[in-house]
This record gives sequence, C-alpha cells and structure tokens, in this order.
Amino acid sequence: MDTGDTAWVLTSAALVLLMTPGLAFFYGGMVRSKSVLNMMMMSLGAMAVVGVLWVLFGYSMAFGADVGGGLLGKPFEFFGLDGLLAADSLFGKIPSTVFVAFQAMFAIITVALISGAIADRARFGPWLLFAGLWATIVYFPVAHWVFDFDGKDEAGNVIDPGGWIANKLLAIDFAGGTAVHINAGAAGLALAIVLGKRVGWPKEPMKPHSLPLVVLGAGLLWFGWFGFNAGSALGANGTAGVTFINTLVATCAAMLGWLLTERIRDGKATTLGAASGVIAGLVAITPACSAVTPVGAIAIGAITGVLCALAVSLKYRFRLDDSLDVVGVHLVGGLSGTILIGLFASEAAPAKINGLFYGGGVDQLWRQAVGAFAVLGYSFVLSLALGYLVKFTVGFRASEEAEVASIDEAEHAERAYEYGSLTSARGTGKPSVAAGATAVLEGSNKK
Repeated sequence: MDTGDTAWVLTSAALVLLMTPGLAFFYGGMVRSKSVLNMMMMSLGAMAVVGVLWVLFGYSMAFGADVGGGLLGKPFEFFGLDGLLAADSLFGKIPSTVFVAFQAMFAIITVALISGAIADRARFGPWLLFAGLWATIVYFPVAHWVFDFDGKDEAGNVIDPGGWIANKLLAIDFAGGTAVHINAGAAGLALAIVLGKRVGWPKEPMKPHSLPLVVLGAGLLWFGWFGFNAGSALGANGTAGVTFINTLVATCAAMLGWLLTERIRDGKATTLGAASGVIAGLVAITPACSAVTPVGAIAIGAITGVLCALAVSLKYRFRLDDSLDVVGVHLVGGLSGTILIGLFASEAAPAKINGLFYGGGVDQLWRQAVGAFAVLGYSFVLSLALGYLVKFTVGFRASEEAEVASIDEAEHAERAYEYGSLTSARGTGKPSVAAGATAVLEGSNKK
C-alpha cells in the first residue's frame, strides 16, 4: 500500500461527494422558487439510494468477476463488501475500500444528474424508485464496461477479465464521459419524453429564481471535479498533475466559448451562460483529460462550449422540455469530449495515443464513436422503459395542481423561503414596509 496514493484518493472521493450537494445548488438555483426544494431533494435522494445499493451489490456488478463477456460483473461476489475489508485487500496500491468509496461517488453523481431534465414536475417517491432501478440496470453494468480493466499477472496474461469498452474496444474514457455524462444525458432525454412538458412551457417564462445559487453550485462542481478527474489517476503522480491542468484550462476555454456564442447570438454574455459553460467544459474534458495536452484541452473546451451553447436552444425547436439542459450540456458535452479524443489525442499525454490531428489516423476516432453511441443507445432504451414502468405503476408526474401551486409543499410540506411578519426597528409593533410588501406577494401567489 502506498500511503500517499491512498491519501490522495480518499481526498478525491470527498471532493467528488461534494459535487452532488454542489449539483443541488446548481439545479436548485435554476428552477423557480416554488420547486427548489424538490429539485435539491432529488440530488440528496440519489445520494441515499445509490450509496446503499453500491455497498450491497453495485460494486460487485461493476467490478466483480466478469460473467458476461465484458458486459457485467458477478452481482453478489462482494455483497456488502464481503472480502474487501481486510487490511491486505488492495486495489493496485490503495486499499480496496478506498477504491470502493471513490467509485461510489461517481455512481451517486451520475444518477443525480438525470434529475435536471424533469425539474418542476416529478414526484419524489417515484423518482427514488427510478433512481434505484436505473442505477442497478443501467449504471452498474455500464461502469463495468468502461471502468473495469483486465487484471493481469506478472507475465501480462489476463487472469481477471473486465469490461468490453475498456479492454476490447479500447476506447479511452479516463473519468466517465460515457459512463457518467452520456449515460445520464441519454436517461434525461428519455425521462423528458416520458414525463412530458411542464405546465405552461414554453409560453410561460421559467427563469432561474437565484443566479447566485447557480454560480455557487457551479463553483462547488468545478472544485469537486478536480477530484473527479485527477483522482481517477488513483495516485499522487504525474498523470494526476496533467489531468488537473487539463481540467482547469478546458473549463476556462469552454466558458469563453459559451459566452462568445451568447454575445454573437443574443448580444449579451450572461451569468447563467458562464456557469453553464463551466459545466460544459468539465463534462467534455472528463473522458479526455489523460489523452490530450493542455493545448488539446483548450481546443476541446472551446469547441464544446460553442456546441453546448447552441444545443440548449434546440429543445424549443424539438418541443422537448429538458428543463435544465441535461441533454444539451451532458449528452452533447459528453459526446463531444469523448469523440474529440479521436482528433486531439497526443502520445505526449499519459494515455500515449495519437489522434487524427497528431498522425494517428482514424483508428482511435472510430473506437471513441462506437463506445459513445453504444452507451447512448443502451441508456436511452432502458431509461425509456424504466420511466414508463414507473409512470404506469406508481405514477411519476406530480398533479397539475401541485405543479402550478408548489411542488415543494405538495411533496415535502415545506417552502424554500418563509416570509414572516416583520415589525419596525423601533419596536412600535406596526408592520414594516417590508412586511406589507411580503403580504402583497403572498396574496398574489395564492391567487
């Protein structure tokens, strides 16, 4: 065991866990004030459900002995982490439990990402049911495809086969462009179809109720993403350093690309655009951060920032109410980052592969495309089936009355903001101007 590597991966796991509350802030600020708690609770609920399932059988399905030709790990090999708790149980140079903890955070954030596509209209209980089913049937197998590499003996012989994308297709996905972002984006697309449009969309304006919350969430996500990407090196080493820098510069370039697109298209560069550009860049560099140089990372970030800024407006053309642009940012951004590896990969980076622009031909490009679209198709079809299963058994969507009045109160008996009666600072007992304004607002909301 290497204590330095262990310390870094434990730290990275904590950083990745922070991303889910960060996502709750990011998504929560983007919705209307009457549904912010429901939005945030979907992220928190994903943490609870997936965390338990991961320990029981999720880790086994993702990293257990292969039982399906690279499609699935043995589901109950490590049930309840049996056999992994001993001091001498190692994954490489870190304790097995540390690797389990690190990968658990990826499973959690992936499920939470989906919820943004169905903001303002999903019931909480059915969402938890869907989250558990989706994690089991979609995420855990796909994690096996992408993250479970062959175990080999000292002679290089395969003694523990892993997933097909990582080992047979040889597509590069360092930290989850396919398993996390394309996977979640395809599921978000499916659920947006299953639940349909929000009441009043697109005619009624549904602007973010708190841009400061959005920026706070984006900042927490960016901070945690260094653990997401650099932590995937599974060691305090040079690969972690390269991926850390690439994560920084790609995100900066994507923000600039998004803002430039807004400025040309709309005449203004917006705060929401800056925050969205940050997420787009983080998504794109996730699969590519070990395969490209910092210059390549800047190119991938800038291209993806422009593509995602253009993509989010397509939902109006296709009449698809992807509430918080999960499809436009995570699906499009994941596809962009994954496929662009085939163009910008450089043998100067840790992955040691050349893409088309570096003399490597199209060999890596087709591998990236096959991996990306295989995950997209698998996730979309099964997510659609699971969404309809939940819809027609327990009911997925909130009632129109709850959606119009307040889904927070209907689902959680709470409001994000309580406006109590205020008195003047002099203690006269007379309602202040602020209290009068609040009363008017509350009366208007009731109407």
